[in-house]
Amino acid sequence: MDSYEQLNNVLLYLFNHAMDVEERVLASGNFKNISVNDMHIIDVVGTDGAKSMSVLAKEVGVTVGTLTIAMNNLVKKGYVNRERSAQDRRVVLISLTERGVRAYRWHERFYGHLIQAMREGMDEKECELLTRAMLNLKSYFDKVR
Repeated sequence: MDSYEQLNNVLLYLFNHAMDVEERVLASGNFKNISVNDMHIIDVVGTDGAKSMSVLAKEVGVTVGTLTIAMNNLVKKGYVNRERSAQDRRVVLISLTERGVRAYRWHERFYGHLIQAMREGMDEKECELLTRAMLNLKSYFDKVR
């Protein structure tokens, strides 16, 4: 099998199984009551302060209406706070609760382990090549999005 075919097989496998693995790991921990999609929304909200619903919707790649449904569930479960902006009452600001910050940190560690696994046995030059390949893939996704 040549390197092109091998890369094709690995990418297909990763795309088909990445969410399943993340879901299984998530379900086995302290955050069983949220989905992988919820966790990704928590990740986008982040810990850098409140963000508007419109900014978050753009970052997640969904409409504000779709994001509102997800936010309603995350508010009920105690992961996010929702409040109106003091400067413009039309703007809804979202931030993480303490529980949301714990989930965010868990997700950060999960991806840290993935990065460690990807880099295992590689020297710095190989890691630079891997990073360039991943950035090329990201650029392609950004173009077709």
